[in-house]
Amino acid sequence: MKQENNFLKTVCNIAIPVALQCMLQSSFSMVDQIMIGQLGSVSIAAVGLAGKFSSIFSVVVAAIATVAGIMIAQYMGKQEREEVDKSFSVNLIAAIALAVIFTVLCVFFPQKIIGIYTEDVQTCEVAASYLRIIAITFLPMAGASLLSTMLRCMEKASLPLYASIVAAVINTVLNYVLIFGKFGFAQMGVEGAAIATAISQIANLLFMFIAFVWCYRKESRTFRFSTKLGKEGYRQYFVMLLPILVTEFLWSLGENVYASIYGHMGTEACAAMTLTNPIQGLMIGALSGVSQAAGILIGKSLGKEDYDEAYQNAKKLVRYGCVGALILSVALLILRNFYVDIYAVEESVKNTAANVLVAFALISPVKVLNMILGGGIIRSGGKTKLVMWIDLTGTWIFGVPLGFISAFVLGLSIPYVYFILSLEEVIRLAI
Repeated sequence: MKQENNFLKTVCNIAIPVALQCMLQSSFSMVDQIMIGQLGSVSIAAVGLAGKFSSIFSVVVAAIATVAGIMIAQYMGKQEREEVDKSFSVNLIAAIALAVIFTVLCVFFPQKIIGIYTEDVQTCEVAASYLRIIAITFLPMAGASLLSTMLRCMEKASLPLYASIVAAVINTVLNYVLIFGKFGFAQMGVEGAAIATAISQIANLLFMFIAFVWCYRKESRTFRFSTKLGKEGYRQYFVMLLPILVTEFLWSLGENVYASIYGHMGTEACAAMTLTNPIQGLMIGALSGVSQAAGILIGKSLGKEDYDEAYQNAKKLVRYGCVGALILSVALLILRNFYVDIYAVEESVKNTAANVLVAFALISPVKVLNMILGGGIIRSGGKTKLVMWIDLTGTWIFGVPLGFISAFVLGLSIPYVYFILSLEEVIRLAI
């Protein structure tokens, strides 16, 4: 019983701060949406489409952070601190390189990028303007993601949470000031929201870096930047990294194909889907900590070569996630109409968004189980290629074709389209 309580306490120490951090980000994203919602459906749709492209970067840099977490957790389990620093350094360089590529694309080609998602000229112009400014956030996000991973592996998960709280408050205050032109500032609308996001991401990186330095000094250690993994070390690194990169990139690309489907179904349909994004992020974020805890705790058990402990802990974490997901789904079904009524949009958009949330509530327990199993447990053992094939099968063999057929062949409304293409999650779970 004592061992069970110690395990649950350790899970909570990692999972709760991570969950709160994700939920906090989603909550403030909801505040952003409400503010932008005052500008109309075009602005909501534009920000949603621009956010979909920038999410490709977020997902891929998160994949790099995942690999960093696997490597760091296992080396910490082996008490090899020098290899911990090398693992962090190599993955930081990879994240920065990726950030530079995405920044160049979004600064110089925003119109062409947004043109993939919608043919509406007004929506395209607003989204391109937003995307060009959001590009400033990519480098800070890369650094903050890797620093956050390191701090969580050091079991200091509360520090990234505090940094996110400060950044989220800055983002919300600046949104109010710049979107609506308060305290003598010009009313900047969607561009004001983008500037607020950029400033808050820079602040987040700064606070995360301060926390990182403080932790190392507290342990009387000096961080040694080094990318000398050796030939065999780099071979193992790329064997682990490439499947995750391919998986997350193609999964995110699939999500962007879905966004393009919604965008071509009309601005109102796209706006309705965008309204549901914060609440989806809130629910998944509430249980993302379990997935993070799985990756770290099971990775450490594997590093110690205690395989029975790793397997038993994996089963416990799956149970925790399943129960939590079912509770949140029921809560969403009860509260969905209260959520959509917050927004100052057309009644038809509200009704559509509420119906999409019903579909999401039905499928979210499966999403959560996939996140814990694929994103945490299986990856913690380095089985990244297996996860890659499972995810690609679900997204590209089932999800994308089902989306096109339901939207453009059967001509179904967006809640049905969303539910049908989301059945790819069931395929993943079965595999």
